[in-house]
Amino acid sequence: MRKLTLAATAAVAGAAATPAFAADLNVSVEIPRLSVAAYHRPYVAVWIERPDNTAVRTLAVWYEVSNSAEGKDWLKDMRTWWRRGGRSLALPADGVSSATKAPGRHTVTVPGARLRNLPAGDYVMVVEAARELGGRESVRIPFRWGAPNTARAAGSNELGAVSVTVTR
Repeated sequence: MRKLTLAATAAVAGAAATPAFAADLNVSVEIPRLSVAAYHRPYVAVWIERPDNTAVRTLAVWYEVSNSAEGKDWLKDMRTWWRRGGRSLALPADGVSSATKAPGRHTVTVPGARLRNLPAGDYVMVVEAARELGGRESVRIPFRWGAPNTARAAGSNELGAVSVTVTR
């Protein structure tokens, strides 16, 4: 009978503990620069839904965190996110909430370990933005969790290009 060395035992144990699909999820969100008299940075929510529109997990919420009480009052302007799970989320949430973002391209990276309980299958990434004295817009992007892939869509006013990339 062959003895396993300590290093080999650790390697076997580590392989057994690793999920079958250890991937990262990257969501790129473009906030367009708008030429308006009074520009306010948008509140943005990024979350995963099943194809039947049931929320799975909120990945990011960008809102006014410096004045937390007032900032939270306006989260309900992101109506879809608010109704599908935002109102039950305790904010600020570590790793989820952060300050609003200036116009430009921003990335939300979710390590595979944070999504290890997400079964492989078809999902929809939803990005919703609402801006004071502005509009409200949602972009929905179907994607597949369980294999590397990229999906893209674009908003028309409050959001620009949005992409979802699942990597190995």
